[in-house]
Amino acid sequence: MFEFYELYRVFLPLFREHREYFYDWCEIGSVYGAPADCIWGGGRTSFGDHNPQAVLELMQEYRISARLTFSNSLLTEEHLSDKKCNALCTMFEEGGEVQNGIIVYSDLLLDYLKMNYPGFYFVSSTTKVLTEFSQFLDEVRRDEFRYVVPDFRLNKVFDKLDSLSEAQKDKVEFLCNECCYFGCRDRKSCYEAVSRKNLGISCSEHRCVAPDVDHGYRFSKAMTNPGFISREDIEKSYLPMGFSNFKMEGRGLGSALILEFLLYYMTKPEYHLHVRESIYLDNMLDLF
Repeated sequence: MFEFYELYRVFLPLFREHREYFYDWCEIGSVYGAPADCIWGGGRTSFGDHNPQAVLELMQEYRISARLTFSNSLLTEEHLSDKKCNALCTMFEEGGEVQNGIIVYSDLLLDYLKMNYPGFYFVSSTTKVLTEFSQFLDEVRRDEFRYVVPDFRLNKVFDKLDSLSEAQKDKVEFLCNECCYFGCRDRKSCYEAVSRKNLGISCSEHRCVAPDVDHGYRFSKAMTNPGFISREDIEKSYLPMGFSNFKMEGRGLGSALILEFLLYYMTKPEYHLHVRESIYLDNMLDLF
C-alpha cells in the first residue's frame, strides 16, 4: 500500500475503467503493507513512506480492504504502546464501507488488537512458517482469523487441501509467487532478523545460503519453484477445488516487477501492452 502507492494510484483507475482488460474471475480483495518505520512490522522490510491518510483514501475510493502488515514475531508488552502503530490502527479501523484488516504473527499483539481495535479482521501471517499440515489446520480452525496464509511449501498438497470443509477453504489465502528456496530451513530465522531490525535491535545481518541467492528475486526463478502457483493452476485446480483467495508478494521489490505480477495474474495477454502503455510506456521512452 505504502511502497507502491504511486503505481496503484494509476493502476486502480485502469482496473475500474477497463475491466475488459482483466480476467472476469479476478477481483482485488485487499492490498497490504506498512510504513517503513513501524516496529510492529515484520515479514519483509517495506520501504513505503507515503502519507497514510492518502493511502487509506485511495483504498476507500476503490472499495479495497487495506491490510496493515504487523507480523513482527518478537514483540513484548512494552512495544504495544507504540504511538505510530496505534495511530495507524485508529486511522485504518475507521476505514469506511469496506472493513480493513491486520496481518499478524504475535498472539500478544493479536489479543491487544482485538481488545482495542475490534473493527479489524485478522489474518494469520505466513511468517509463522507452519510447514506441517496439522499445524496449518489448527491455525485455520482458530476463530480469530478470517484468513490464514499457509507456508508456500503446503501449496501443492492437494489431497490434504481438498479435505478441508467449504468454510475452511474460504479462509485459506495462498502465497503464489514465493521465490524462497523450497528446501530452506532458515526461513523463520530470516523473518526474525527482519523483526529485530524493525525493533531497532542490533544484530548481525541474516545471510541466506540458498542456491542462486546472489541473483535476488526473479519472477522467472519463482516460476520454477515447486510451490509456485501459476495463473493456470488457479483456474484449473484451485478454483474448481473451492479456493478463491490468492496473494502476491512484492514488498521491497521494484514497481516494474510488481506490474509484471499484475499483468501475469490479472491481465488478459492481448491487453498487456495496453496496460503498459497506460502506466509507463510512451513512444519516446528509452531503456538505456
